[in-house]
Amino acid sequence: MSNGNMNLTLKVWRQKNAETKGAFATYKAEGISPDMSFLEMLDVVNEGLILKGDEPINFDHDCREGICGMCSLYINGHPHGPKNAITTCQLHMRSFHDGETIVIEPWRAAAFPVIKDLAVDRSSFDRIQQAGGFVSVNTGVTVDANEIPIPKVIADEAFNSATCIGCGACVAACKNASAMLFVSAKVSQLAMLPQGQPERWSRVQAMVAQMDEEGFGNCTNTGACEAECPKEIKMTNISRMNNDYFSAKLFREESTHEHAAGE
Repeated sequence: MSNGNMNLTLKVWRQKNAETKGAFATYKAEGISPDMSFLEMLDVVNEGLILKGDEPINFDHDCREGICGMCSLYINGHPHGPKNAITTCQLHMRSFHDGETIVIEPWRAAAFPVIKDLAVDRSSFDRIQQAGGFVSVNTGVTVDANEIPIPKVIADEAFNSATCIGCGACVAACKNASAMLFVSAKVSQLAMLPQGQPERWSRVQAMVAQMDEEGFGNCTNTGACEAECPKEIKMTNISRMNNDYFSAKLFREESTHEHAAGE
């Protein structure tokens, strides 16, 4: 190390696509400033690979401000790296030491097939959202924001659930690749607000059914999802979703029995 810069060894997962086998490749990252973000460090490594005529490492990124959740890297055994409550793009190289070996992998889940190298296809999350993560409202004259009073504690809880960025760290952290934390956050943010009530029961059933269809695993309440979530989404959302799901099933069964009795 010179001038405060670091020399690192990277073990990076390289894979052409979901159909081919992947393997780790070793690269040197030299002269890395501690003030670089993790993605900037990868940019430097890629520049070196391109200059040598080698194929650069493929990884996802967009805003680089901790907002979009695209920077989904599994770093030294942790989604988004060793720091809590941040995304990979917010992780800086001062979190590592000169001479350290850093292992970088993609999210590993059947429902997140590899696109290339470290980038995975998370469109399964989109399909879960499309299954019920919306409200049907009449358009027309804008309604005053304060026309429907909502207790602050409920509004805050709904907002906290809505901070989920859908990065998939919860899936990557879970030993069963469960998406329960993501789905429950998206269910909860609508279930707690008046605007979400008309479709509350159909929504939770539709989104859970889509989650199962996508091939995500079951929740075993180990808490790894909450521990690794960059937005600190709480597992209480899972309890709320389970309660709504079984309530919806119960209401549907009661309605079926009443209809049959009426006939």
